[in-house]
Amino acid sequence: MSTPPGGSLPGALAGLKVIDLTVMLAGPFCTMLLADQGADVIKVEPPEGDHTRTVGPFMPDDGLRAFGGYFQSVNRNKRSIALDLKSAAGRADFLKLVAGADVVVENFRTGVMDRLGLGYETLAAVNPRLVYACLRGFGDPRTGASPYVDWPAYDVVAQAMGGVMGITGPAPDQPLKVGPGIGDTVPATMLAFGILAAVRHADRTGKGQFVDIAMYDAILALCERIAFQHSYAGVVPHPEGNGHPLLCPFGLFRAADGWVSIACPQDRFWRDLCTAMGRPELGTDPRYALNNDRVVHRAEVIEAVTAWTTTRSKAELGAALGGLVPFGPVNDAADIFADPHVAVREMLQPVDHPGSARRGMIAGVPLRMTLTQGRVRARAPLLDEHADDIRAEFTRAAPSLQKTSNQDQTS
Repeated sequence: MSTPPGGSLPGALAGLKVIDLTVMLAGPFCTMLLADQGADVIKVEPPEGDHTRTVGPFMPDDGLRAFGGYFQSVNRNKRSIALDLKSAAGRADFLKLVAGADVVVENFRTGVMDRLGLGYETLAAVNPRLVYACLRGFGDPRTGASPYVDWPAYDVVAQAMGGVMGITGPAPDQPLKVGPGIGDTVPATMLAFGILAAVRHADRTGKGQFVDIAMYDAILALCERIAFQHSYAGVVPHPEGNGHPLLCPFGLFRAADGWVSIACPQDRFWRDLCTAMGRPELGTDPRYALNNDRVVHRAEVIEAVTAWTTTRSKAELGAALGGLVPFGPVNDAADIFADPHVAVREMLQPVDHPGSARRGMIAGVPLRMTLTQGRVRARAPLLDEHADDIRAEFTRAAPSLQKTSNQDQTS
């Protein structure tokens, strides 16, 4: 296998070949995680390209507009080849790619790949070691036929049905969408884990398998406490604002110039907080000394902490509480770009952007490893940018792999 673009030191997944058919956020985020760790991810796009290439934001001086920041962020470290899977030639070429791959990942609606003649059973016959992974709103009938199997789903749908909105918001009757697309990225992360588990099994046994995840299921798993709360206590959890139903204080507090988070999951943290506030007597007061008592007297506890935090800036609160109790300022993007933690952990990575004289900045790789550190090795690919290299590699194994011609393309 050739080294993925921009690579020098191999990652932990070097040698793993992944055929990526995914679009939007969830699927590309999953394959991005694999690519960040060194997998050779070949993004198979339709002749017109992944439609998210047209989504901004764009650099102000970008005259090419081959892709925007959205596409750049989740398609870094990948190679691109354009194949028309609606044509016989495109399907034949795709099967030749599959024959030499370890993993295929797709996030089409149920039945799309089967109607193309490229469903799991067909691909497994071509490559018995293949791990076929898919991500859908409500899973695949092969692993459990949901009554919603034909419903399209996006992040906001998964957040709503999986439970996270039902426990997020300022008041019990005001559910709230979580800001980032966790309905996409959480299922994507879980699918990446599933893929690697299946690859491990294939390495041991020589047998691939079908792996899928429902966005609904992943968000339900993320909201694990609502299951045991309902089962054990018979309650139906609702939005609880910026606090925690079982811990106090544990949430957001207004500062003089914004907001901060303070958490006291252990009683010793509460005593330390009270000392820092200049109210050590609250730490031993029998109404507040133990967490369960503080939960009962939640309003009084929140009032006391808020009276202190609102008179101080985020920086002043950080100086008083940092390293003493669990604490953090509520950061916006500008704060994050200026934070020395982000710099030393390399969590913002510069990438070249075709068509622009500027380099873009995208989120880095949070997983840290001492021997095989994953990293952003290359920008997102131009459409069909690596076709010649990919064809050369697979032609050695399958000589009839030919470049898709305009005559082969069908609507």
